[in-house]
Amino acid sequence: MIRVIDKALERAVTGLAYIAAFIIAVIFVMIVLDVSARIFGATPPGLTMTVVEYALLYFAMCSAPWLVRQRGHVAIEALITALPRVLRKILAKIVYTACTVASFMFAYYSTILLSEALASMEFDLRGVEVPLWLLFAPMPLSFFLVSLEFLMYLIGLRSYYNYDLSEVRDSV
Repeated sequence: MIRVIDKALERAVTGLAYIAAFIIAVIFVMIVLDVSARIFGATPPGLTMTVVEYALLYFAMCSAPWLVRQRGHVAIEALITALPRVLRKILAKIVYTACTVASFMFAYYSTILLSEALASMEFDLRGVEVPLWLLFAPMPLSFFLVSLEFLMYLIGLRSYYNYDLSEVRDSV
């Protein structure tokens, strides 16, 4: 059963990673158009900065679960490999628990912020007016998926720290 859940989680996380890749392409195009307009003396679109700021947030939120799944976050390999195997497992469980709880808390509180922003219908005033709820929209899902990814590590489905360092060096 847990493998089925993990497979569904993998599909969701991979889908968000593709969305993150698309967002980066959109940011690139918008910046090129903005700079080109300035070079040729035209007035650049006024919404570029606001859209890019929001897009960077969405990129970070969409890519975070994938980074956890791919073990793409920072880990101190020298410390981890120097520890005895038993201590390494205990420390890993502590880290997995802390990350799972923190991610669930972020998902919970960002859901509250999103619902409050939806209820208030306030606007974020930057280069253009943007509904404030758009600022919080990607956070609940992203943090929830991050927490599920760490939970998979916690229950032992996979390990964040059981890789061969030569594997890391070869892929860099």
